[in-house]
Amino acid sequence: MTPAPTPHDPRTRHPEAPRDLVGIGVGPFNLSLAALAHPLTGLDTVFYEQRPAFGWHPGLLLDDATVQVPFLADLVTLADPASPWSFLNYLKARDRLFPFYFAERFHVRRAEYDAYCRWVCANLPGLRFGHQVDAVRWNPRRDVFEVDFTRLDADGEAEALGRTYTRNVVLGIGGEPHVPGPLRPLVGRPGAPVVHAADYLGHRAALLAAGHVTVIGTGQSGAEIFLDLLRHRPAGRERLHWLGRSEAFAPMEYSKLGLEHFTPDYARYFHALAEPVRDALVPAQWQLHKGIDAGTIAAVHDELYRRTLHGGWPDAVLTPGVRVRTAGRTATRQVELHLEHVQQGTRSRLTTDAVVLATGYRERPPDRLLAALDPYLRRDSRERPCVDEEFRLVLDPAVTGSVYVQNAGLYAHGVGTPDLGLAAWRSASILNSLTGEEPYPLPDRTAFTTFGLRQRQPRVPSTRRPKALTPSADGIRGRSRSEGF
Repeated sequence: MTPAPTPHDPRTRHPEAPRDLVGIGVGPFNLSLAALAHPLTGLDTVFYEQRPAFGWHPGLLLDDATVQVPFLADLVTLADPASPWSFLNYLKARDRLFPFYFAERFHVRRAEYDAYCRWVCANLPGLRFGHQVDAVRWNPRRDVFEVDFTRLDADGEAEALGRTYTRNVVLGIGGEPHVPGPLRPLVGRPGAPVVHAADYLGHRAALLAAGHVTVIGTGQSGAEIFLDLLRHRPAGRERLHWLGRSEAFAPMEYSKLGLEHFTPDYARYFHALAEPVRDALVPAQWQLHKGIDAGTIAAVHDELYRRTLHGGWPDAVLTPGVRVRTAGRTATRQVELHLEHVQQGTRSRLTTDAVVLATGYRERPPDRLLAALDPYLRRDSRERPCVDEEFRLVLDPAVTGSVYVQNAGLYAHGVGTPDLGLAAWRSASILNSLTGEEPYPLPDRTAFTTFGLRQRQPRVPSTRRPKALTPSADGIRGRSRSEGF
């Protein structure tokens, strides 16, 4: 059964009446927030997304790829198990609950998680796809944020400009594919394909047809892509290279106590540490979130081993601890990579017909979007926006509204920041802070591990602002340009 819509009707709202919350970006984290906000009667929210529809890493929805967190880490369950927006309710709505029960899957396929999120988007009110947010400003006269957006048509062209007003903003603009500097000039240019893993499926046929393929990146996506290419290339003529900067093709930390680094307890502990300590910890903890699932490592080894059964070794080279110094195209339109082994200090060249960059994502900087708020922003010693314990940017006290951030501030809240398992808890924390009440009671303790010697006091919901919930509407200001983030 599809959940009932909220009572807010944009046809009855005054264009300049402020909303309670405007969300920017509709990825899993802001979608979690929208789903948990839905049953809070009177809370007026809207979420803008520049893309025409929801899509969760579509270039990496490989057939056998699974989400690396259990299905309980859906959009809502760890904050509200009775929510109509849970993964189990999605299965029930699709008459798939019994098949899932018998499948006994604790980790669902990535494509199924994407389908679940698209089901939520199709039924949840208050989501505005094809709306590109251009700027956020503080209006001190009215004590509200002004959010300017461009409404886009089906082709992504500007259709109209609009503005809405809100007491609070939440950024969920996600990350962007990271392309190492030496390879940036080659991406998307004529000649041998050089593509980021985010676009892998769109280029898969060309990559399978290429004579020699190099995969750069020793994390999960690199392993999945290498395995997919390996399985579909002829034995003895694989012609594959897999390399990356990490010192090993290392398994991700997945022990029970190790996973407690992805709990609210650890996020709060990490946030309370001194800035230099936090900055030193994040790179040292790479194996907590940048390693490879042990099952994927085993599958790679099994496939390589299978190809030795009739003698000989597969034509595949796997070398960790390697960085790309420079790169360019040869006269034959191949790619030439100049490599350096970090530990040996040795150098070599590799000529290849295609490159896949499984080099991960970087937080998308909000500076352009929040340029007008820069005078109000408090920054740390490295000029990064300060983020408080409740996921709010630290602003000048003159700003009475809040700007919350989702999947941002790894430097502030630690390795759990991009983890789906903390999505519902963080969304519930934001809503508790936003309302000044506690619509979602959250546990005081979530881990057996005690992080640090000082015991943390139970958290009290923020009372920074009184709860004031009034309906309002978007305003449209005519036709104009189209700009990207």
